[in-house]
Amino acid sequence: MKTKLFTTALTLISLGLASASAYAENLRFGYASNATPTVEAMKKFAELVDQKTKGDVTVTFFPDSQLGGEREMVELLQAGLLDMTKVSGGLMESFAPVYGVFSMPYLFNSQEHFYNVMDNSKITTPIYESSKGEGILGLTYYDSGARSFYTSEKIIRNVDDLKGLKIRVMQSPTSIKMVKMLGGSPIAMGQADVYSSIQQGVLDGAENNEFALTIARHAEVAKHYSYDVHSRVPDIVLISKATMDRLTPDQRTAVEEAAKESTEFQKKAWTKAVNDAKTMSEEKFGVTFYYPDVSEFQAAVQPMYEELKSDPEKYKVYQAIRQQAESK
Repeated sequence: MKTKLFTTALTLISLGLASASAYAENLRFGYASNATPTVEAMKKFAELVDQKTKGDVTVTFFPDSQLGGEREMVELLQAGLLDMTKVSGGLMESFAPVYGVFSMPYLFNSQEHFYNVMDNSKITTPIYESSKGEGILGLTYYDSGARSFYTSEKIIRNVDDLKGLKIRVMQSPTSIKMVKMLGGSPIAMGQADVYSSIQQGVLDGAENNEFALTIARHAEVAKHYSYDVHSRVPDIVLISKATMDRLTPDQRTAVEEAAKESTEFQKKAWTKAVNDAKTMSEEKFGVTFYYPDVSEFQAAVQPMYEELKSDPEKYKVYQAIRQQAESK
């Protein structure tokens, strides 16, 4: 087991949370830094679980990467040191390859299309269960917004502007391939290291939603944000399979219901918060937003969809997602 896991185990034990609690179940929930609507949604989940179980199941949070980055927290779930976490769907590709579909560029037509797909249990349930063999289950999703490129110096107005730029991407093979096809040099790293890497010139930029500019304060080192809107990768709320198995049937139902209701809570707050983050980026940090013609970007990544046909599992999910758009 990695040294990080031992360190975290000691931390949890020292806090009195690695052993049985006074409650029937106390779920240890770790997460990295997040936008306010997502943090509030996780808190809402805890509140709902407490209400639905009349206090028999409670949630204790370890926020803001106290226990490591997103990858480390998934590994903590696998090791039985953590019960729940919330991570990017892009990261989950490393644990269950089918999640890579969500990182495919220009997969969703709009936010409405994204919600229609993610609320369709026929599409999402098999994906959530695809990591069962890794000891992890998906419970629900949160909106993580649309991802676009932002840079410290060079403005991205077309595909040629990306050539040779060192761009941080999620630890997702699909995201890495996308940036390569657009001519950039992808560098996979955890979110916590992005600010200093841009500041020191290790990176020329990154790709993320508007909250990366404000919550992570990347707007201090990257003043150019180009709305190519290449992907909408959901955040996924995860629970350890071992944790779910030890809950009673009623407790499992309460946890599942609370998770879904917290998603609806997050949706209502998301759009306003995005607009507020954009305004803050412009007015407080002096970020300029650009709106390139995305058709050139779409054309450049089309070979990725031809390659996807060689992976039947992913291609089946892709077809279901596209059919959802066409049916509206």
